[in-house]
Amino acid sequence: WSKTGSMHRARRDHTAAVLINGEVLVAGGFNNGAINNAELYDPSTETWTTINSMNDARGEHTISVLTNAKVLVTGGLGYRGFQNSTELYDQSTGNWTRMG
Repeated sequence: WSKTGSMHRARRDHTAAVLINGEVLVAGGFNNGAINNAELYDPSTETWTTINSMNDARGEHTISVLTNAKVLVTGGLGYRGFQNSTELYDQSTGNWTRMG
């Protein structure tokens, strides 16, 4: 193990996924309540970048990298309890789209 840069926002019960380009996407989690914040880690520079936030704050959700290089975030816990919503992250645009 070796230490690297710190995320911009502390969190727990978040998800992380390795993207097609090798960067790591960290999304959501809890920090005194559910958060919608997302960050990208670039292992080549060992730096974190804050990116556009998800539409819905959530923690304990799932994250899946799809074959089209987009990322699907599903379910979890939010401000009002269990979430059934899903969001799609498109790294080429940097945008999250609510899917359901």
